[in-house]
Amino acid sequence: MSNILQGVCGGRLFNFMIKTRTEKKEIIGDLKEKIEKQKIIIFADFAGLKIKDIVDLRKKLKMIDSQLKVAKKTLVQIAFQEEGLKIGVKDLEGEIAFVFGFRDEISPAKIVWQFSQENPNFKILGGVLENKFIEAERVIELAKLPTKEELLGKLVGSISAPISNLINVLEANIKGLIFVLRQIKA
Repeated sequence: MSNILQGVCGGRLFNFMIKTRTEKKEIIGDLKEKIEKQKIIIFADFAGLKIKDIVDLRKKLKMIDSQLKVAKKTLVQIAFQEEGLKIGVKDLEGEIAFVFGFRDEISPAKIVWQFSQENPNFKILGGVLENKFIEAERVIELAKLPTKEELLGKLVGSISAPISNLINVLEANIKGLIFVLRQIKA
């Protein structure tokens, strides 16, 4: 018996691999591992996107320690349930991609939101933050926040500004004294 199912979509013939029970368990195990490590999960409908665009998005996400995963909704639903998350993945419409952010919450949201601005077929549907479902609007709000690195840069600038100003004031006093002494000498 063949594990390949053929189908026609948009006038093109496609071959679909039928997953065995073992393969499905491996997929669920992989998803559970990602769910345990994640800081954020973003759900997006990618129907109508070109493979090249998805590959480009995956590369951008990989650079920030994030990953895009496409899996059947039923398998993702099982993985969520086994991890204690009550998220209705089956209720989401369309072909769903799951973006797992492992390092921080904001960077993956930024990249996904920017990608959705460039590719109208890619629609943010929502996500999971702190083990709770969040709406697409909340994901977009996160994307508009500055990253941790940007905030740390601003903090360092704020802390160093008074010290720099103090040094400049003290330096000006010494320069002024030297100027007066040179005038007296002359």
